[in-house]
Amino acid sequence: MRQIRISILVVVSILIAIGIVMIYSASAIYAYERLKDSLFYLKRHLLFLLIGIPPTIFVMSIDYAYFKKYARLLLLISFILLVAVLIPGLGYQAGGARRWFHFGPFNFQPSEAMKLSMIIYLADALSRKGSEIKSFLTGFAPLVLVLGLSIGLILLEPDLGTAVSISCIAFIMLFVAGTRLEHILYSFLAALPVLLVAVFGTTYRRNRITAFLHPWQDPRGTSFQIIQSFLALGSGGLIGVGLGQSTQKLFYLPAAYTDFIFSIIGEELGLIGTLSVVGLFFIFAVQGTRVVLKCNDHFGKLMSLGVVSMITLETLVHIGVSIGAIPTKGLPLPFISYGGSALIFNMMAVGLLLNVAKGSPQRGAL
Repeated sequence: MRQIRISILVVVSILIAIGIVMIYSASAIYAYERLKDSLFYLKRHLLFLLIGIPPTIFVMSIDYAYFKKYARLLLLISFILLVAVLIPGLGYQAGGARRWFHFGPFNFQPSEAMKLSMIIYLADALSRKGSEIKSFLTGFAPLVLVLGLSIGLILLEPDLGTAVSISCIAFIMLFVAGTRLEHILYSFLAALPVLLVAVFGTTYRRNRITAFLHPWQDPRGTSFQIIQSFLALGSGGLIGVGLGQSTQKLFYLPAAYTDFIFSIIGEELGLIGTLSVVGLFFIFAVQGTRVVLKCNDHFGKLMSLGVVSMITLETLVHIGVSIGAIPTKGLPLPFISYGGSALIFNMMAVGLLLNVAKGSPQRGAL
């Protein structure tokens, strides 16, 4: 699978390079006006990139069977971090949410660590259970209970988008591993009331649904962000207005360098630019799927499936939000949006995928 590994590495490297350019383009004026340093977000992003390289090389280099051995420990550490971030004085609160640890100039988001830990844990558990996963009590229920606890902690932050993302990744893995479809359906029906309360129980989420259904009803209020995204994408046309020439990033489109960076790509690089980015992610998804299909080790197969599902799903959500296909939700575009924790853990996830693509784990690793 050498050619597959090379293509994945090249695609991810190109996406990271696009991210470096677009983060500077989308954030420079904002950073200068607010922080008097047009390079502020670019420098931080490059630092996060450098921080992410050593752990990525580490997870790519060692025998991936060691992750099977320490899957429960990794999950436990992630649980502890999710609990700790909710404690006042330990967790950093911003915008009404307590999702981060604050270390000097840096923030760390433990829910990003939970994504990767949950993928590794489920891959380990499902590979051990085998056909037992078809049993509701002994196979399916214990794993869903663990998943539910993690989702509950993330919802307390609150962070509905990440909670839904982890749930989707987990159920994709469960389904492919052989879980009965009716068990998944029962779980969805059981979780539906909680989801409805989470969505409609808060004003800002209700407003997002309203803005999604009727975007032109309140153009200066609840629908302002999505309309500005439409304007950015529409202004780009076929070839864009030119790199660095966006007007929507001039304090019109909120979160231009994070949650709506795809819209700035569309404005500055046009339809050609957006389709190029979509094409790169499509190549990643196809090549990642080839790794899944070619892997002969059940643990490696499921772990790589989780990684491909995570990055593909988050890409679809980010682009879907930008074009108004789904309600607004703050998920970064993998490898391109500004965001330290997401970038580092996505790089590590790709490292795991490349590790699996090298072949079966060595004997004696466990």
